[in-house]
Amino acid sequence: MTKSPAHAVSPRPASDVSVWVGLVGLAGLLAWVAVCRAWPQIVDALGLPGPHARLAGSSAAVLALLFSGTPMVAWSLLVDKVHRRPSTGIDWMAPRPLRSVLDISITKLAGLWATWALIAFVYCLGRWYWRGQYLFAMDLLEQAAPFLFLGAIPYVLWLDRVLVSPRDGAWHFGAMLIGREAYDVDQVWHHLRAWTVKGFFCAFMISILPGGFAAVVEADWTGLWADPVRWSNTAIEAMFMIDVQIAMVGYLLTMKPLDAHIRTANPYLAGWVAALMCYPPFVLMGGGGVLDYHQNTAEWAYWFDGHPALLWAWGLAQVVLTAIYAWATIAFGLRFSNLTYRGVLTNGPYAFTRHPAYLSKNLFWWLVTMPFLATTHSKVDAVRNTVTLALVSAVYFWRAKTEEKHLLGEDAKYRAYHAWMAQHGLITRRLGRLVRMVFGRSGAGIHYPQTPSSKEDGEDKALI
Repeated sequence: MTKSPAHAVSPRPASDVSVWVGLVGLAGLLAWVAVCRAWPQIVDALGLPGPHARLAGSSAAVLALLFSGTPMVAWSLLVDKVHRRPSTGIDWMAPRPLRSVLDISITKLAGLWATWALIAFVYCLGRWYWRGQYLFAMDLLEQAAPFLFLGAIPYVLWLDRVLVSPRDGAWHFGAMLIGREAYDVDQVWHHLRAWTVKGFFCAFMISILPGGFAAVVEADWTGLWADPVRWSNTAIEAMFMIDVQIAMVGYLLTMKPLDAHIRTANPYLAGWVAALMCYPPFVLMGGGGVLDYHQNTAEWAYWFDGHPALLWAWGLAQVVLTAIYAWATIAFGLRFSNLTYRGVLTNGPYAFTRHPAYLSKNLFWWLVTMPFLATTHSKVDAVRNTVTLALVSAVYFWRAKTEEKHLLGEDAKYRAYHAWMAQHGLITRRLGRLVRMVFGRSGAGIHYPQTPSSKEDGEDKALI
């Protein structure tokens, strides 16, 4: 017996990122990791003069971006053909003569170069950028800066010829600085917010690339299956390395021909506060911070020592949660970024809950730390740490809500996804039901603001 239309489940809104984009990037990354681990054997087999050691240095970590990013770009262009989408703002069939856009391009380049100079100035002011792991990021960005500044010239000249509206945020910022033409203040702020996201998070992500990559390449697999703690820690390290590598590609390739550009950055102060307090130098969860929940605690292996069955079960649960966290990043493909919207993502773990990364990450922290147990056997310590970790989870709930506010106000397509998840999402639907049981709220009558960008050109813009 077939279901009547009244009982049929409405289809989940289509994702603007195909499943395969992230998967081919993951395949390329894992292939490079395998090469780096097997490098001594490769050198011997081919008689190469190179070092007889695994490639675990910072250069190999940066090269990993090429091995993961290239397959994702190739799949996006050759298979998904994202460059042909109207949402790119590009009309490949009607290129303009270079002379007709030259003035626009010069103004845009002035805006871009001024933006990068401003980011460099902030880097110089921030003392934290010149110590610890950030030193690698500053060195790499310093080496890349000349290529970035010079490479922008042919890129902007080429792209402006085919853009439907070449006067974008960078142009408006340049026009404001030059003072020769009228500019839109809203466009200027959009441009500055987007590049603030890139400047802040690129430096942080680059700084943590080498450590995670080296840990995976140099990991000793001998006797791994006999030790549940070592096995789970090694697997978790690999998942976090995958997350960082794929996310870094996303931050770097915010390009219109890939349909991966930043449509808008979160315009709400609460969204920025909620996000930045989770990252250095503003992080509140680190050692000694306001939300440090590790005081007088010991991790899971301490409490389950001598109970192999529990060690395996607890370790496996952490690996699964970390795998979901990495899967959430992989699902973004080329479009991962905090505080922005770059397309609608509805597949992968986002078919089950709107915030799989936040949910899995927080559950992971609860399993690892077990804050309700204190090495001092003090009930005060146990209560304090439990409440503090609960506050950390509340911060991530706040982040999720500020992101939803941004996305719901931007695009009807995301609103359709949001509504679909509330009705049909395997996890979201059940969490919503639990909230209604506890707080007695149906959520009805909530008004989500609309902005002009949600109707621009009649497009169904994508949100991430």
